[in-house]
Amino acid sequence: MKIVLASRNKHKIEEWQATLRKYIDGVEILSLDEVGIFGEIEENGETFEDNALIKAMAAAKSGYLSIGEDSGLSVNALGGEPGVYSARYAGEHGNDRANNELLLSKLKDESDRSAKFVCTIALVDPANTERYCFFRGETEGTIIDEYRGDGGFGYDPIFYYEPLGKTFAELSGAEKNAVSHRGKAIELFAKELAKIKTTE
Repeated sequence: MKIVLASRNKHKIEEWQATLRKYIDGVEILSLDEVGIFGEIEENGETFEDNALIKAMAAAKSGYLSIGEDSGLSVNALGGEPGVYSARYAGEHGNDRANNELLLSKLKDESDRSAKFVCTIALVDPANTERYCFFRGETEGTIIDEYRGDGGFGYDPIFYYEPLGKTFAELSGAEKNAVSHRGKAIELFAKELAKIKTTE
């Protein structure tokens, strides 16, 4: 079974491949480039589900079963911000430091520092693009004022995960994968995929 992930990131492709192997054999994850889909996909949705579906629909043009993923941080005191704007919260896409500093400044006078990382996966059948489904994973945490840890990316250094007593940036790769929002969403997806595969 071949599935297209709406991404060009080799590391993400490898992460998906490695994670899926834990649950199901014989699945190959392909990138957009590998199936000849080029150009940028405009992520203009209002929710994680919207953006995941936009990506999956674009990938489905390949003719393969396709998946799109969107994830980000949701802070309760800020009404869910930064949400779908997580990667470009401060204006420049991928400027982690600026995004973190803006978030901390907005939380300066807030007593509620609870937050969650969210990952949503959309699965689209190219034979019937109206038949799609979502898989959502969430991990609860707290935003702290100090930067801790050298691993991870994005908001990981200020996202404190109480059950392990560390920020996401202080976790090993294995620790993070075991509790992360993405890991949870991929596990749900893998279980559904296993059902699809056994009915083929």
